[in-house]
Amino acid sequence: MKTANLPAAGEVSLDHSGHFVADADAARAALEGLGFTVTPLSAQVQPDPETGEERLTGTGNICVMLPEGYLEILVHTADTAIGREFMAALDRRAGLHLAAFGVTDAAARHAELEAAGLDMRPLVHFSREVATETGQETAAFTVARLAAGVMPEGRIQILTHHNEPALWQPRYTTHANGAQALAAIVLSAPDPVETAARFARFLDRPALPHGAGLCIALDRGALEILPEAEATALVGEAVEPGRSCFVGLRVTLADPAVLADRPRARQVGNSLVLPFGAALGPGVWLFDRA
Repeated sequence: MKTANLPAAGEVSLDHSGHFVADADAARAALEGLGFTVTPLSAQVQPDPETGEERLTGTGNICVMLPEGYLEILVHTADTAIGREFMAALDRRAGLHLAAFGVTDAAARHAELEAAGLDMRPLVHFSREVATETGQETAAFTVARLAAGVMPEGRIQILTHHNEPALWQPRYTTHANGAQALAAIVLSAPDPVETAARFARFLDRPALPHGAGLCIALDRGALEILPEAEATALVGEAVEPGRSCFVGLRVTLADPAVLADRPRARQVGNSLVLPFGAALGPGVWLFDRA
């Protein structure tokens, strides 16, 4: 059944973004300073393929749960394959390294992508325990991920949620800044056409002209691909020169004016633009009116 965060059959949504950071406490302080409500730190686990015992995946997270979509901030928890991948990306820079897209049936989409010739990791089932106001629940996900290195931007995945209420709890989806939705992830691309073609194939959605770049519109949310020069001007610095990478998050607020007095805030078109800051790495927020 379709809900605010569960797409209908055949739909694809922008489920969440992923920051890789070294210090969860510093990231929490930065997010709360902007008026976001932040969830407690949680370690991710998955079943051992031989014993079935739950083991650390290598990362844990804090999250900003929006009424539509969410922002995930990941930290290292264990020396696993995923943990080592995480540290390799973090050694390059902190910041946005993950984009996740929601579908009704991640297992079916995994099979379709493999049949289309994309290099996929094995389908996985992740879970993490979350506290609710009435006790503990398990947030569970089926995740289809491209093989490491297929996408230079980082970890690109499609997933299906199996316990939506465990994540989107009302106490975490209300924010002092009036945040409503993750509307887009913004990319910087030396070759926007090439970057857009890769994501269009993965998402089975067309890339269309959009301002100076291209946009892949989803059933909820979007990817915006900017030429590197335009992205550098937006951010104020080149995030990873010569490499396609994630550089911004477009988030809707009830009224972006609540953040207009923040240091380095500036208006770009209809968006209030703010830098992520040191705790979250290079990149920018683009706050739009909901």
